[in-house]
Amino acid sequence: MASTNDPFQFQEFEEAGNLLEANRNATTISIEDDDIIPEKQRQAAGFSPDDEDALASDDKTELLSGLKKSVPFWTFEYYQRLFDVETHHVKERIIGSVLPWPGKNFIHVYLRKTPDLYGPFWICTTLVFAIAISGNISNFLVHLGKPNYKYTPEFQKVTIAATAIFSYAWLVPLALWGFLLWRNNKIINLVSYSFMEIVCVYGYSLAIYIPAVVLWILPYEWLRWCTIVVALCLSGSVLVMTFWPAVREDHPKVIIAIMSAIVVLNVLLAVGCKTYFFSKPQALPADKSAAIEVTKAPSTT
Repeated sequence: MASTNDPFQFQEFEEAGNLLEANRNATTISIEDDDIIPEKQRQAAGFSPDDEDALASDDKTELLSGLKKSVPFWTFEYYQRLFDVETHHVKERIIGSVLPWPGKNFIHVYLRKTPDLYGPFWICTTLVFAIAISGNISNFLVHLGKPNYKYTPEFQKVTIAATAIFSYAWLVPLALWGFLLWRNNKIINLVSYSFMEIVCVYGYSLAIYIPAVVLWILPYEWLRWCTIVVALCLSGSVLVMTFWPAVREDHPKVIIAIMSAIVVLNVLLAVGCKTYFFSKPQALPADKSAAIEVTKAPSTT
């Protein structure tokens, strides 16, 4: 005869019921609850709701950036992606470059594998026109009131400033990227940065020079040198703290050479712009009028 006990029939387990009867204060977890981890455990671990939202947002950003289709660098889509950035991201990166904090890597904290060219391009462009216009205004204020001075705008300063700024913002990162790539092939555990990340760091590091250049309009040498020192310290700190992890495992001589090159090139840019565009003007030559003697030819009658 067939057994009356159906093996697929639902059965209540008396053993589990007896255990619950013995310990009524036991904590049970329902799989239907949305939040399995209690709130007290989250607070004990140091996670707040804002931190969880930020981490989720960062994970989502990294996931979406990883899913982006890689396109060749010679296509329009490649550069269009670099200009697709939110306004608050640009604002955070500018503030982070102007107010660097010890121990914070600019690439890891602000870029997060999503570099942009929108901020660096407009920072460099603004700095070019700020240098050229401020240099013309400073020269005009120095000679203001002199009778033998005639103001002529120096448009060539725009070209010279653009050449200096954009060469620094592109050629120096290119050389640094090539050097780090070469050293990374020799020492595997070095931190590697992409070329666009290095360009982005150098572009944002120039943001502090824009207000400094505007202050150079005032004809006070002590003020100009003070602003240069402050701008150099802030801009140099961003660069040194960012690229230090990429070279700290290398040979000491290589570390000293690359860090010195980063700082020296930054100093040369600032001091060179100040010397060329805001140098002390030369004294204008005095307006001397030569006396002309008019001699009359003797008349013959």
